Amino acid sequence: MLLGIDLGTSSIKVSVIDSATQQCICTVQYPEKETEVIVEKAGWAEQSPDLWWEHVQQAILKAHALKVYDSFDIEAIGIAYQMHGLVLVDKNQKVLRNSIIWCDSRAVDLGNAAFSAIGEEKCLSHLLNSPGNFTASKLAWVKQNEPHIFEKIDKIMLPGDFISMKMTGVISTSISALSEGIFWDFKNNELAKDVFNHYGFDTDLIPQVLPVFADHGRLDKSLALKLSLNPTTIVTYKAGDQPNNALSLNVLNPGEVAANGGTSGVIYGVSDKLSYDPQSRVNTFAHVNYTTQVKRLGVLLCINGTGILNRWVRDVMAGGMSYVQMNSEAAKIPMGCRGLKILPFGNGAERMLNNRNIGAHFHKIDFNIHNQAYIFRALQEGIAFAFRFGLDIMRENGMDIKLIRAGYTSMFSSELFQQAFVNSCGVPLELHSNDGSMGAAIGAGIGINVFTSENAFSRVKALKIVEPKQSAEYDSVYQEWKAILNQHLH
Repeated sequence: MLLGIDLGTSSIKVSVIDSATQQCICTVQYPEKETEVIVEKAGWAEQSPDLWWEHVQQAILKAHALKVYDSFDIEAIGIAYQMHGLVLVDKNQKVLRNSIIWCDSRAVDLGNAAFSAIGEEKCLSHLLNSPGNFTASKLAWVKQNEPHIFEKIDKIMLPGDFISMKMTGVISTSISALSEGIFWDFKNNELAKDVFNHYGFDTDLIPQVLPVFADHGRLDKSLALKLSLNPTTIVTYKAGDQPNNALSLNVLNPGEVAANGGTSGVIYGVSDKLSYDPQSRVNTFAHVNYTTQVKRLGVLLCINGTGILNRWVRDVMAGGMSYVQMNSEAAKIPMGCRGLKILPFGNGAERMLNNRNIGAHFHKIDFNIHNQAYIFRALQEGIAFAFRFGLDIMRENGMDIKLIRAGYTSMFSSELFQQAFVNSCGVPLELHSNDGSMGAAIGAGIGINVFTSENAFSRVKALKIVEPKQSAEYDSVYQEWKAILNQHLH
């Protein structure tokens, strides 16, 4: 048996997979209510790592309570996690402050200054990104604004490294994790000296670097007893949520592309080239199967405001409706929503908009025409158009996208959104049942050589393929939406 943990912004998901059949035995989520994002100031976003850990434990116990497997048969654990977050611990492995998470914008100016000081061409050719508001810049913010905390730091971690540490007592990381934090120099295959020197960081802050698929430590014996797990169980896989989502969809080779429509929206394509966007609107990180000998890079387009807009509208405007009911109402509305357009960018600075935070916008609301249902459809079209805008940036950078794979979950569980997405982007969509926690469990299996990355998906079949049907009509509505976006950018 294999256990996968997906540490999301909203909740923890845990799946257990039978390694012999590659079938998912169960999937649970904890808590039922979405986890709070702490926003002390505009543009800030934090969460408590200790609360993550409590929720992880509760999710594992919730899965056990289903009594559909023997928990002592679990051989390995894989961890997927929200990318770019910063976790700080002291020499006793005690958390020093809340995690500054992925959608936090406070370090944008520090990252831009580093981009200029180090040199834009050097950053892009060595780091494949601008330092932006990624993990290294967040650490620089702590150094500058909270020196009393910075001086106590023993190790810095990404969120998945922290959960692994809590399970095993061992602190480790990977090239993939370091690259998403902008701590890795791809050209020299080493820690990014220019970043460390510019920000004044000691490389001792970085844990030991291991492969993504590796022995990251055995369970602490007392924890194993508490969670009814075998103390021989090993953590064998850790990856950011988007590389992990790609793994779960068998997106491992150059030219293959995955998408995700959770709190944020992502298109993630695999390349074998050390390429970069000159404006750093899309970002390149080491994929789960990256090695210094075999280059496998993940080119990531991230839109902060996607599913979070859908949730906000449900909570504020839907009057107690479920997502299914909202989708049903939206399906009654004509394409284009009779002029109503929504820009979904209300969740911090957007990298694909050059790190600008323009906020979300509702345009051309007519009080005599538009009701809830129009808003429900306009938000789905607006999210689909945001994906199209980002996809065009990826195309500008030489990515030829012929098929996109996604999990049948979150925004992609809506048939209306599926069709809006393929019609806007002009690319077929292949939907699968796998999710992040299932991908993490599969990664754990690869980590203990139960199967290889080549045969890990031999029994996985697509649920459906959605083909574009009205691309020309959607393109016309998209051009209207894009013109509104450009008004806010210029």
